[in-house]
Amino acid sequence: MMFRKRLSTILLVTLIAATMVPAQTARRPIKLDDLARLREVRDPQISPDGQWVAYVVATIDSKEDKGNSHIWMVGYDGKNDRQITFSQDSETAPRWSPDGKYLSFTSSRPGKAKGSQVWLLDRSGGEAYQLTELKGRLQGYEWSPDSKRLALVIGDPDPDAEAAASTAPGPPKPPKPIVIDRYRYKQDGQGYLLSGRHSYIYLFDTATRKLDRLTKSKWDESSPSWSRDGARIAFMSNHAEDPDRDPAAQLFVADATAGATEKQLSAAANRVSRARPEWSPDGKWIAFLEGDERKYGAYNMEHLVFVPADGSAAPTRVKVVEDLDRGVSGLRFRGASLNFFVTDDRSVYPARVSGNSFERLMNPPVVVSSWSSAGDHVVLLSGSDTRPTEIHAMEGNALRQITHQNDALLAELQIAATEEVGFKSKDGTEVHGLLTYPVGYVKGTKVPLLLRIHGGPNGQDAHSFSVERQVFAANGYAVLAVNYRGSSGRGQKYSRAIFADWGHYEVEDLQAGVDHVIQMGVADPDRLGVRGWSYGAILTDYMIATDTRFKGATSGAGTAFTVAFYGTDQYINQYDNEIGPPWNPKTGETYQKISYPFLHADRIKTPTLFLGGERDFNVPVQGGQQMYQALRSLGVDTQLIIYPNENHGITRPSYVRDRYERYLAWYDKYVKKNAAPAKNVTETGTR
Repeated sequence: MMFRKRLSTILLVTLIAATMVPAQTARRPIKLDDLARLREVRDPQISPDGQWVAYVVATIDSKEDKGNSHIWMVGYDGKNDRQITFSQDSETAPRWSPDGKYLSFTSSRPGKAKGSQVWLLDRSGGEAYQLTELKGRLQGYEWSPDSKRLALVIGDPDPDAEAAASTAPGPPKPPKPIVIDRYRYKQDGQGYLLSGRHSYIYLFDTATRKLDRLTKSKWDESSPSWSRDGARIAFMSNHAEDPDRDPAAQLFVADATAGATEKQLSAAANRVSRARPEWSPDGKWIAFLEGDERKYGAYNMEHLVFVPADGSAAPTRVKVVEDLDRGVSGLRFRGASLNFFVTDDRSVYPARVSGNSFERLMNPPVVVSSWSSAGDHVVLLSGSDTRPTEIHAMEGNALRQITHQNDALLAELQIAATEEVGFKSKDGTEVHGLLTYPVGYVKGTKVPLLLRIHGGPNGQDAHSFSVERQVFAANGYAVLAVNYRGSSGRGQKYSRAIFADWGHYEVEDLQAGVDHVIQMGVADPDRLGVRGWSYGAILTDYMIATDTRFKGATSGAGTAFTVAFYGTDQYINQYDNEIGPPWNPKTGETYQKISYPFLHADRIKTPTLFLGGERDFNVPVQGGQQMYQALRSLGVDTQLIIYPNENHGITRPSYVRDRYERYLAWYDKYVKKNAAPAKNVTETGTR
């Protein structure tokens, strides 16, 4: 009797205890409502004492239908993470003064002057105050080593814009005609490129607020980098008679005094990257990045180059880095060693070189970027297939996460798994990609597959968090991302394989990837979809004109009638140097060949949704319009979506969500639900 009573008491206590512990919420797939909750972490900057990290967090304001970005600060130990700017306007580009007294940032918040300005936060306390009152377009800045000056990159102001913004009484003046007289006259996001407006480096004294031009040059300047003693500034410029015809830069050095005369350090024949050059600690050397010859500009792979800062010898590439046959970026000296990032087959890993010794600092799979260091402390950005990018400390060969901006959301979500895949293309070339499984995938089941094609083509799908792949996976789709020939990360030959031969090897590689996932038993061959944006859309058009297996497609910001875009987009250098002018008899056949999707649109049977930004100067919306009209004329199910006032990248939050909704509705209608009965033989078109 006593035993039963004691047992009842134990059971009652256990029951009460169980009710006091909150039930763990089951994880769920990502939803479109979650897009507004995701936070983008970027631009980490470690304080001179190595104890604090300032960084930017970009968020979405659904109510105002816009994006915001603010400055945050966190301890190197990961503690005391807090937001430190709160205006209604965004703040970006946090930078510590080298003496540690100030944290600067840029913002267009209301102040003494309009437009983007440099603001200062005194670390001893107080509100941020406006430091600069610039009339031009602030494009970048860097503190001098003694914390007394800034090197500012400022673009000439637009006099017409200032006149249009005038508040003088009377009716507003009509805009002036746009006068075009440049070889390359378009740039997405900037609009028309007009003569007589340039970007120059200025020296700004923080005490007197005096602003002086660094040089008397008449050419555009960018990427200033102070020598460690503050006596000189290295920067990039292009002194060619007509820089538009070859926009690559050259490396220059000038004394850090107003009106200095610059000295060119790179060889005239070299095509230097606009990325910031890096001084060695002793000031004797400058490291910079150099690209490939002009005709291979679309497939550029950047090389590490050293040059004596006094110009006493010619620039030289580093053999141990050249032997990697991989592109490098993010140059930073730490002591006598130069650290940098290597883009390599779905990863971006940190490495360093000292003399003739090369060392990989972290093994793939890993994707890192944007590092900052002080003393023995190094911070950088890193994410993975299953986690959005956050700030990490690099300690030895390991990463320690410092920020946790997305942890609360991730705790609610069931994230789809991603794995590497590799396969042989038609000619035996080894091709690599990533396969994301649907959430809750049961091994052995066949599911609808979406082939997601990256743009560029000089880019790669890597082991980083992809919202797009996760959204599709949450809705029952497997997603295949293929690094087809033309992609970066696999060496020079792999990237250049598609030179003046678009839509050939890429299509074979993409088809081989789809075949591989079907053979794996994952993809249902009767439920295949395809999607791409920019060059990915160009390849989407090639795919549906070549392969009739796809039940639904979405093609954004692409073009299929190449010759019609000569002079209408921003790629005039590529047309003239890779393919050749259309009136040249030798290149006429090439234009006809690479316009295959439009000229053979009658072979397309796939219902296709075309999309684009109204103000896209990168790949104008006419590309989607032409393909939409062709399929509409042919009676193929199609639709065209144009996003007002958007450029090449769709950024307005409501439009971003709208695009996802349209993707999902289109694929649900044509791929998931209305698949044709299974066939014994796959029908495939021929090119």
